Amino acid sequence: MLGRKFASELIGTFVLVLGGVGTAVLAGEGVGTLGIAFAFGLSLLVMAYAVGPVSGCHINPAVTLGVFLRGGLALGEVFAYWIAQILGGIAGAGVVLAIAKGGKGGYDASSAGLAANGFGEHSPLGFSAGAGFAIELTLTALLVFVVLAATDRIAETAFAGIPIGFTLVLIHLISIPVTNTSVNPARSIGPAIFAGGDALSQLWLFIVAPLAGSVVGWIFYKVAFGGGAQVDAGE
Repeated sequence: MLGRKFASELIGTFVLVLGGVGTAVLAGEGVGTLGIAFAFGLSLLVMAYAVGPVSGCHINPAVTLGVFLRGGLALGEVFAYWIAQILGGIAGAGVVLAIAKGGKGGYDASSAGLAANGFGEHSPLGFSAGAGFAIELTLTALLVFVVLAATDRIAETAFAGIPIGFTLVLIHLISIPVTNTSVNPARSIGPAIFAGGDALSQLWLFIVAPLAGSVVGWIFYKVAFGGGAQVDAGE
């Protein structure tokens, strides 16, 4: 069963990065911030129903941490999920880069960035590391809270993918100008591996802030729901 969950998380994260980062890199000039935000949200929504019944469709190490804190996963499963998500993110970014290289004039990830997350001069609007950390922590807390709340047994879990997907759309609308939006270490690691340079040196923020935000989101959930039990988003 863990093997099926591993495969589901790998595939789901691959699709999230292919859909979201792919839209940003290949079609961003045409669809703009709104289009990119919906690409990420819709990728998550469709995967919630495609792989949710198998793994819960976390496709995000921060979400996996939140589910673990709620008691929905064993520690060994957490590490398996994280490995699958990171590999899926790298594979998705690699496919986007391979396609981008086939365009007119090619594509250089180190200079063009491959939609990597960043702060300072690598923030779309020049936001500082402090601002980037604050928004990544806050919005990851929002995402994790919604995931835990929407998959609680007292919620309408059959429709959980819809509020979770649209929450990710909202998150991107807020934070694309600040950090290019991570709230997901696997989404950040994939492009950074290929972009290298400052994308890698700044990667720590997009690992630490989302994981810290996950803890905050779980605390909010505990306060609001008093605990509860997990139901996969696809059930």
